[in-house]
Amino acid sequence: MIRKPLLAIALAAFFGCAPPEGEAQLTMAQAQAAVDAAETEARANDWNLTIFVADAEGVPLYLRRMDGASARTTDVVMRKVHVVITTGGTSGAYGEALAAGTVDSIPGGIHYEGGLPIFMDGEFVGAMAASGARGSEDAQAVRAGLAAIGATSESGM
Repeated sequence: MIRKPLLAIALAAFFGCAPPEGEAQLTMAQAQAAVDAAETEARANDWNLTIFVADAEGVPLYLRRMDGASARTTDVVMRKVHVVITTGGTSGAYGEALAAGTVDSIPGGIHYEGGLPIFMDGEFVGAMAASGARGSEDAQAVRAGLAAIGATSESGM
């Protein structure tokens, strides 16, 4: 039948669309380089982390669970990234605001430190999170990853 090929073409066209011209996009190669650098930071400090990167829409780009990292950390990094994508801020800042009662709870969100937005040239392009150490240590590993790809966790604007 002709329906299946048409559906395949329609889905390929929809999911294969490039972002609008001029809009920054995080690549899988950048995500992998960021995760590699975060893992290097983790190994230097004897941390066993799970590290996750998603694009600005929250679509997964790269996930790595280091040997020795708890299975639970996979869920935690995804929930940290969900908070970052939803709020545009860090998962730690969300936790502080939640504790202060200044924001509502995000369904599926988590308030632990270690999830950061990714800005390149002042434009939000995604989120990165780590889990498996203390929150501040998770964030330290993520910042090392962002630095490796020339990104920051702040818009600079």
